[in-house]
Amino acid sequence: MIATVTEKLTFDQFLVECPEDGLYELVNGEIVEIISTRNHIDVAGYIRDSFYAQIKNLSLNYVVTSQTAIRTVNKAGVEQGRRPDVSVIDRDLWRYDRSAYAALREPIQLAVEVTSMNWNVDYIHKFDEYQRLGISEYWVVDYLGIASSKFIGKPKVATVFVHLLDADGNYQTTTFKGSDRIVSRTFPELTLTALQI
Repeated sequence: MIATVTEKLTFDQFLVECPEDGLYELVNGEIVEIISTRNHIDVAGYIRDSFYAQIKNLSLNYVVTSQTAIRTVNKAGVEQGRRPDVSVIDRDLWRYDRSAYAALREPIQLAVEVTSMNWNVDYIHKFDEYQRLGISEYWVVDYLGIASSKFIGKPKVATVFVHLLDADGNYQTTTFKGSDRIVSRTFPELTLTALQI
């Protein structure tokens, strides 16, 4: 029996072949559907709405969306098409080519990933890819406290991680739990707490 080798998709091929119904990512050359629980969707929506309120109230030059695919590259040099749960994008970058797909190759201002059962993707793979791309601020919202205690400690409780890119291109991480007010470089006037999320 001869095994067939499936050709790995590039990011450009992913944009063309990606189904229009539902949300999908390009992972190691394959199109993978993203299926979220209602809790997951609600948490991401709450964060998105909080960011949108900041943008509107302070007239900030950002767009917030959950529809954008971002081209990243993993450690092996393979193109990925990631779709953060919440993306905050410079409005000028977003509007540069209005007829283009809702996909970017440039780093966005802020990416939020709400963890699910495959939490290691957000904590390890996307952390590396977003840092490598140069995304200024990256939140990992572990609202269920399901990651390994290596990441969230003991006892395992809901935690929000804010990773900020430093001058050397490395993420510096701050954790927020309970009534801690989340400190954001992008939204310095945000009054959101980990508990509210």
